[in-house]
Amino acid sequence: MMMVSSNANEVVILGRTRAGSTFRPSDWAERLAGVMSSFRPGGVQPSSHLSYSPWCVPTVIDGVKAVVVNRQLRELEPMAWDFVLNFAKDNDLQVAENLLVP
Repeated sequence: MMMVSSNANEVVILGRTRAGSTFRPSDWAERLAGVMSSFRPGGVQPSSHLSYSPWCVPTVIDGVKAVVVNRQLRELEPMAWDFVLNFAKDNDLQVAENLLVP
C-alpha cells in the first residue's frame, strides 16, 4: 500500500498516472465515489445511494478529475480506506495529501 502520512486530513487521488497520462474511463471518479457512497456518518440510510459520502467526493482540480478522501474514512472504515488507496496504487494514479480543493 502507498504511504500516506498519519497527519494527512485528506488524500486526493488525481485522474493522472504517475507518468502523466489521463486516466480512463472519463467517469472513473464518479464511479469510485459511487462505490464508496454507503460509507458515511450514521451508516447507510434510505436513499443514501443517491448521494456521495462526505468522506469520498469526486471533484475536478485544474481540469483533472479527482477524488477527495477524508481521513475520517480511515478512522471509521479502515477497509474502505485501504480499498481507495489500493485503487490508486493499482492504477498508478497520482496521490497528494492536504491539497486545497475548490
